[in-house]
Amino acid sequence: MRDRAFPAWAIWALGLTQITGYGTLYYSFPVLAPAIAREFALSEQWIFAALSASLLAGSLLAPTAGRWMDRFGAAWLMTIGSAAAALALVLCALAPGRATFVTALLAMELTSCFVLYGAAFAAIVQAGSPQAQRSITHLTLIAGFASTLFWPLTSALHAHLSWREVYGVFAALNLGLCMPVHWALLRMARRRSRLAVPAPEEVHSVAGPAANGGGTLAPRSRRTAFLLMLAGFAIEGFVLSALLMHMVPLMTALGLGAAGLFVSTLFGPAQVASRLVNMLFGGRLAQTHLATIAAVLLALGVAVLAATAPWLAGAVLFAVLFGLGSGLISIVGGTLPLELFGRDGYGARLGWVSAARQFTSALGPFAFAFLMSRTAVETSLWSVAVAGLLGLSAFVLIDMVKQRARREHRHPAQGNVIAESGADAG
Repeated sequence: MRDRAFPAWAIWALGLTQITGYGTLYYSFPVLAPAIAREFALSEQWIFAALSASLLAGSLLAPTAGRWMDRFGAAWLMTIGSAAAALALVLCALAPGRATFVTALLAMELTSCFVLYGAAFAAIVQAGSPQAQRSITHLTLIAGFASTLFWPLTSALHAHLSWREVYGVFAALNLGLCMPVHWALLRMARRRSRLAVPAPEEVHSVAGPAANGGGTLAPRSRRTAFLLMLAGFAIEGFVLSALLMHMVPLMTALGLGAAGLFVSTLFGPAQVASRLVNMLFGGRLAQTHLATIAAVLLALGVAVLAATAPWLAGAVLFAVLFGLGSGLISIVGGTLPLELFGRDGYGARLGWVSAARQFTSALGPFAFAFLMSRTAVETSLWSVAVAGLLGLSAFVLIDMVKQRARREHRHPAQGNVIAESGADAG
């Protein structure tokens, strides 16, 4: 069989489109929101509420987008999605009033279903590489710089351009940079489908059952594991969004003052560091174990902050642990469904994972703000830490389901060997 490893140029190019996609469609918004609110005579809370509503709508579309990826190919949808994202950004830039702006914002978040991580992971898996998990890890490492690059880039552009002009520049990036890359990936996928058709015996020899579409779970265990997986990712999405959207004001509320901004800057490097460490040393680690480690780091980080505030060293440890957990959870969002269920129907499953995470991510900031308005900040943090433990429990249960399925698979095989030996003896 031909070498179907996802080429390095494609990983770097796809990583560049992920940086651009996340930067233009998501990370730029908090920087531009104050100017948008002033122009439309709205409060910033109202503007962020519109974003949350758009994220909720995107979560509803994600499962359908995943099914379309399985049917039409992720690279094809990413190509169309890049053009749609550029159009949505243009509509935002030209919006004459509140209603048209919210409609354009909704379009932005709907198009994100076709160009961000879920689609990129599916494109890698559909390319047929036996090292898909490693390619996904590489991609998340590159894309981890999206916030680091686009927060200052958006601020620098906005210092010289209006928010409408900034969105115009971002539309050009999606059309002129992302769309050609996705088109090249589409051509590569079509060429490989013509030139590389492995024989059945070759398929079963590559990297175990997860590489050929079967996954590691028995059919009876799949539904339970799938529901637990959705619950785990939904809860971790809630924990991450609840604190990330309130990071700087949270540090101030805990009495850290100006040092809180320094603490917040540690999150991004820690997130990238965890992905780098996993890329270098985590190749043999089961993705169920990696998901468990990520959940432990997130819950532990929040607990450390709740227990030590306003001690600066405790806040620093929180930012590092929380960043490490966030970096890993982004990886397992793509690799855990592949390990458990294989390639068949991967896009649809990833769509449901994206929907679960995006839905709770939209609710997290409001829920945490409500908790802080009704209770002490430390109490609110302990509540989030408990939620993190629930997410951890879901991943632990998945591992237990997987281990039980393995034992049940081995037991009847041993029984057949005994029976056959008895028949031969007779």
